[in-house]
Amino acid sequence: MDKLWPLEFNIFIMMAVGFLIRKTKVLGKEAERVITDLVLYVVLPCSIFNSFLGKESGMAASDYLAVLLISVGIQLLSLVYGKFAFPKESADHRCNLSYAMICSNAGFLGNAVTEGVFGAAGLMLTSIYLIPQRIMMWSEGLAIYSGVSDKRATLKKVATHPCVVACLLGLLVMALNIPIPALLQTPIQSIGRCNTPLTMMMIGMILSEIDPKHLVDRTILRFTLHRLVLMPLVVYLACLALPVSKTVTGVSVLLAAMPAGATTTMLSAKYGRDPEFATKLVVFTTLCSVPAIFLWSLILI
Repeated sequence: MDKLWPLEFNIFIMMAVGFLIRKTKVLGKEAERVITDLVLYVVLPCSIFNSFLGKESGMAASDYLAVLLISVGIQLLSLVYGKFAFPKESADHRCNLSYAMICSNAGFLGNAVTEGVFGAAGLMLTSIYLIPQRIMMWSEGLAIYSGVSDKRATLKKVATHPCVVACLLGLLVMALNIPIPALLQTPIQSIGRCNTPLTMMMIGMILSEIDPKHLVDRTILRFTLHRLVLMPLVVYLACLALPVSKTVTGVSVLLAAMPAGATTTMLSAKYGRDPEFATKLVVFTTLCSVPAIFLWSLILI
């Protein structure tokens, strides 16, 4: 509890900086894409790899296996949930809702949150947790919009994703106790430390574009309740019934409580599936995720 209040305050300040940067037009719309790519392809992989270099992670092999199996279970639950939870919506809305239920923002916002709450151990478990989601994102997730799924392309996208590569290399280094020279470790650590500030400023930039007058409708409110409250509640109750550590439970629940992923908007625009609705879905769940994550953290710590 003692570390949660400073963490939430720091997150709020960093988001406020991003909000002001975008509102005052210090950086334009294009900067959001550049910062996102910088985090996903450089900063976050460094942070993930560095998390495996600690001498005492406190994590057992069973913890990695547990979080992997929990993640697979969440993906299967999300797939079924997304298909049947909104039967009366239009076809375009169902596409966006189903995809957003499967593909949360755990790969961007989630890393920063779990690292802030649980330290390096949280980031290590998060990198394992995200492997099933990345597979689902580029297979069933893509098929929701396109109607087809290319297994070979999916395997290539997952296997070559910088975050997955960093995770696998980190596991290898940790398992074999391979020493990393300071000449390499120091810059990797320095770059990795930028993960949380850049991520939170990016979220603030996204939130600055909200138009409150046209943001919410009943469907978006229902989805937000499902995504940020009911889904993590199911995961929390399941974890309480399983013989898993407190850290595994905390990481799994927080990642289950992430907002809709930004790729929802991108794929919706690409395939002409009501991108305006998809954008509202992403922005509103991201806005609501701030108090939701705080409340879940209070329960979990």
